[in-house]
Amino acid sequence: MSTFGFYRLAAATPAVRVADVDFNTRSVVDCVRSAAAENAHVVLFPEMCLTGYSCGDLFFQPTLQQAALRGLATLATETAGLEPVTIVNLPLAVQDALFNVAAVLHRGQVLGLVPKSILPNYREFYEQRQFRPARELSVRSVELPGFGEVPIGTDLLFADRDELCFGIEICEDLWSVSPPSCRLALQGARVILNPSASDELAGKAPYRRALVAQQSARCLAAYVFSSVGPGESSQDVVYSGHALIADNGRLAAENTRFAMGGGLIYADVDCARLGAARMSESSFNDSRADAALPPARRIALRELKAPCDLRYAHLPARPFLPTPAEEAERCEDILNIQAAGLAKRLEHTRSATLVIGVSGGLDSTLALIVCARACRLLQLPMSTILAVTMPGFGTTGRTYANACRMMELLGVTTKEVNIREACLLHFRDLDFDPSLRTNTYENVQARERTKILMNLANKTGGMVVGTGDLSEIALGWSTYNGDHMSMYAVNCSIPKTLIRCLIHHVAQQSEPEMAAVLQDIIDTPVSPELLPPAEDGSIDQKTEDILGPYDLHDFFLYHFIKYGASPEKLRTLALLAFREEYTEELITRTLQTFIRRFFTQQFKRSCIPDGPKVGTIALSPRGDWRMPSDACAAIWQH
Repeated sequence: MSTFGFYRLAAATPAVRVADVDFNTRSVVDCVRSAAAENAHVVLFPEMCLTGYSCGDLFFQPTLQQAALRGLATLATETAGLEPVTIVNLPLAVQDALFNVAAVLHRGQVLGLVPKSILPNYREFYEQRQFRPARELSVRSVELPGFGEVPIGTDLLFADRDELCFGIEICEDLWSVSPPSCRLALQGARVILNPSASDELAGKAPYRRALVAQQSARCLAAYVFSSVGPGESSQDVVYSGHALIADNGRLAAENTRFAMGGGLIYADVDCARLGAARMSESSFNDSRADAALPPARRIALRELKAPCDLRYAHLPARPFLPTPAEEAERCEDILNIQAAGLAKRLEHTRSATLVIGVSGGLDSTLALIVCARACRLLQLPMSTILAVTMPGFGTTGRTYANACRMMELLGVTTKEVNIREACLLHFRDLDFDPSLRTNTYENVQARERTKILMNLANKTGGMVVGTGDLSEIALGWSTYNGDHMSMYAVNCSIPKTLIRCLIHHVAQQSEPEMAAVLQDIIDTPVSPELLPPAEDGSIDQKTEDILGPYDLHDFFLYHFIKYGASPEKLRTLALLAFREEYTEELITRTLQTFIRRFFTQQFKRSCIPDGPKVGTIALSPRGDWRMPSDACAAIWQH
């Protein structure tokens, strides 16, 4: 049984001697034992690992064929008490024809045999000389000495309950126009295993790496690839022992090529997550329906019990953030998407101005940057932007100064409206005591600001640009019909953690004075600034002190929306991802807050403004997330 759908997959590249089956079998056994010590669930070996791939016409020799069968029996016996499901290749004679087959072993039994579909017959590869392709196989099972009747065919899937389900294609199968893995994935395989013999040529490794990663993405699957190594014959070509594990387009593990002694690589893959992704990807299920595939033969694995501690899992604490290598390009893409969306809306509405409230906080800073980019796209002057500061009871000198300086440096039209007097008047109209720091005290300010922006837009023939972000939308951390509302919300699919990254990217490209302002905004605690400051003038109302860290909320949001992770799984993953940063108590409490607020605040998401989608997760009620406003959270709160 895995941990919340995670399985540990291993790719082995054992030391091999050509035609020395006894040596090769011992080498494979040693690798399986090593994989078992690492609590691997599945371990894949290269093509023809029991005999060596480069045996040539020696494959015709009954002596070699029988030795391979004995090696298979020895391997089954030696590993019978070990956990990993083991996949090895060998030559197998069936009805006077020789087939290149992958044998699946577990607990001392051969569960199935999968023949190679596509046999190369070009350059240095002449497999059609020795072997026959899978399509020429006329039986569905074979009598295997010592194992009895064993299923054989390319329609075999091997499954542990509904989570781990793997299929096998062999080497050239992947390089074909229509790889069998596409069919296997549509038939239910969430993991594809490829025992391979790919020779090494200058420049081939990057292509191979990209091919494996892309196929895993196309199949919404994990892909394990293990190729033969330097122990093969170097008569005409050299093999590097390249091993790769990809997870839905991401390279999860890769070995160092040309290692003479071989080795193993591991990746903890979330098979439950892959299933969730397929369920929400309509194109995957459409492809399944269009293919009209015959049902595969599913072979049950004996229950896998090894614990999975997830030390080989890819669990970034901030999953919305790009890697450092991708940061510049990804940030530019996001900013361009935001700016292009706003430019289109501005052009379509023929608005004369872009009206935006600027507080000196993260969200309004990013929205103002996007407004400036949109104006540049349309070749409009920066004066098109009407940036409004609206100091209130909680405004601090730090945020106010940053807002004013940024607007000055950008050269936008500015306006200041102090909301204190209007709010006090409204408190009197409501018979409300402003010494009471309740929701009324805070929301009157938020709605006053929105009223000012909307009316200024009417006065100037403009449109109000919303500043609220995806994290706030998920948590409902906005005032209904206050900062909740705008005419176009440019940050609506950008979480708080990503906003910091985007502003940092812009700061790196800015002149020193602007860069300094932007960095100070990044360093300022997140706050709605609706309650009075501390005695020293600093921010006293800190959002993350109330809600919990946005790092955690964004982590929960990512795994909850994208992959349907349960609360127990969210908590477990967060404990692993943030074990050096946050206490278990804080993680648990923040998760409870996330679930409670996500369910109770749907009514705000049901009527949010238009805005551009920039990533795979968004909460627009017009397509990305459809949920009743009165859904109960009880089963998520147990």
